[in-house]
Amino acid sequence: MNTPVSFSKMNGIGNRIVVADLRGRADVVTEEAARALGHDPDTGFDQLMAIHDAGDENRDATIRIYNTDGSRAGACGNGTRCVVDWLHQRGGGNDFRFAVDGQPLSAKRLEDGRISVNMGVPRFDWTQIPLSEEFADTSGIELEVGPLGAPLLHTPAVANIGNPHCVFFAENDPDTYALDKFGPMLEHHMLFPDRANISIAQVTSPTTMKLRTWERGAGLTLACGSAACAAVVCAVRRELTERHVTVSLPGGDLDIEWRDDNFIIMTGTATHEFDGTFDPATGGWERA
Repeated sequence: MNTPVSFSKMNGIGNRIVVADLRGRADVVTEEAARALGHDPDTGFDQLMAIHDAGDENRDATIRIYNTDGSRAGACGNGTRCVVDWLHQRGGGNDFRFAVDGQPLSAKRLEDGRISVNMGVPRFDWTQIPLSEEFADTSGIELEVGPLGAPLLHTPAVANIGNPHCVFFAENDPDTYALDKFGPMLEHHMLFPDRANISIAQVTSPTTMKLRTWERGAGLTLACGSAACAAVVCAVRRELTERHVTVSLPGGDLDIEWRDDNFIIMTGTATHEFDGTFDPATGGWERA
């Protein structure tokens, strides 16, 4: 058996997160281990955030992100908040700089205990999302859900916030749509060669929005931070909201600001549940 890895089960407004400490080690969490942990009722997660050595004096750590199915993710804002809280509780300070999937990421723990994450600059070109065919305007692409000629949802906006996102804007409450039925199909739609996160957003005012997301590689989730960021920037592009929006998800609210310098700032909470150790090769685990 491999030397066990310490972990904490946490959540970011309901987004189920496992934070694993692999600093000082050469091994990584295998897909098998991630799937085993992800499907266990007690350790089940939407994302596993594996903290590795920084490899750069200008960073505090490198983070590898795994989805429930063992696949890799390029961003997880709720998970990043959990990492910041985890490091802070262990004397890591309040300001952090990470590398995630090769991209720089910064975050800060605020005086009120909430955590702000700079999610970077959104990408909108069809090649960056990516899409399998060209769309000159990605603020509304040709895609429908429902009967031909009378779709329930149509013309979603798409963006890349570290992960590919497809956002449908709806007049009705997102809870009234069967996202659990069509989410899996759209995640694997031929338009999305890298798959996509599928969201339904209802704009309730220029500064508020309700959101529900089928998360790529994880399924329905109580919260998806990068999806909240994608929904806001897409809403701004369509002149539906202002640039600073409170996004209400099933697990709670996130404060999203798309600043004038093009960076997206996401602010919210992180909650600790329990600690344990696991085998990074198999996923076998024990509670502390």
